[in-house]
This record gives sequence, structure tokens and C-alpha cells, in this order.
Amino acid sequence: MSPQEIVQILQEQFPDAQMVAFPADKHPRIEVDASKWAEIARFMVLDPRLKLNWLANMTGIDYVAAGKMAVVYDLFSLDLKHTFAVKVFCSRENPTVASLCNLWSAANWHEREAFDLLGIIFEGHPNLTRILCAEDWVGHPLRKDYVFPKDYHGIRADAGMPWDPATNAKPAAAAKTLLK
Repeated sequence: MSPQEIVQILQEQFPDAQMVAFPADKHPRIEVDASKWAEIARFMVLDPRLKLNWLANMTGIDYVAAGKMAVVYDLFSLDLKHTFAVKVFCSRENPTVASLCNLWSAANWHEREAFDLLGIIFEGHPNLTRILCAEDWVGHPLRKDYVFPKDYHGIRADAGMPWDPATNAKPAAAAKTLLK
């Protein structure tokens, strides 16, 4: 099935979803608001014409200037061999998207990663805890306004680093050491 056909099915099924479609893009997709996503996702898995039953990848994006966050789902039909993507938008102040672990088991770890690194809350997730950062880590390191801490439990963040992680600047002395 072509991306255009997938878009047509979705637009017919969800006329009120206010989705934006990009079927001819290099990454064919629709873009929707988080409030409609769980219903659309369930349809995309269960509808026999779509059967998008494999979550190949999921990632979060911080659009700090627009005040939005997004979660991108790359989907594949194991039976029908077509692929499609969905970009789900939520507010940056309250970044909440429904958990879809019940539809795609791979979403479990992907959602935990997006929660840990971007602070996106996945409502209904069975174990929404940090997965890469320590449990007591403050903040979400992939947010564009994140400030790297100077130390963590008394350990300097720049210890052993030939650059300043806060500015990514390489001091001249460190640069000379690296060239030896």
C-alpha cells in the first residue's frame, strides 16, 4: 500500500483529527496532536488494510522555539510489507502522550528513553522510570535548554575531559596535550 493510500484511509476514518499529511516526503507521515494519537494508533494496528503491527523506532524531539515536543513513531506492517510514520505533538510545558506499550511491546523501552532524556510523560506506562540517567539525575539531557551540571555527587563533570562540557570549548592547554 502506498503512503498516499494510508493517508486517505486515516483521513476518512478520523476526519476531526486535524492531521497534516506528508505522503510524498522522504519520510512519509502524518502529524497529529497527542490527544488523538491513541485512537489512531489502535486503528493503524487493528485495521486489516493497514496492520502496522511493528514499531521499528520511536524517538522524541524538542522544538523549544515552538514550545512543542514531538514523538515520532516509525511503523511497519510485517504482513503487508508497507511502512509509515506518525509524528505526535504535545506541549513543552506539559509533554504528555498516551503510552502504547499495549500495542507495540517495543514502545516500553522507547517511551522510557524519551521520558528520561526529554521529560515526555507517557500516560499509562507500566514502569515510567529513568533508563539511561541515574534515578536522582536532575533534568532531561536532550532538552535544548538543558544545562549540564558542574558536578554529580561531588564528582566534577569535567574531570578527565579535555574540554568544558558546559560550553564544549577546548582550553588551549588541553588541546596541546591532545596533540602530543
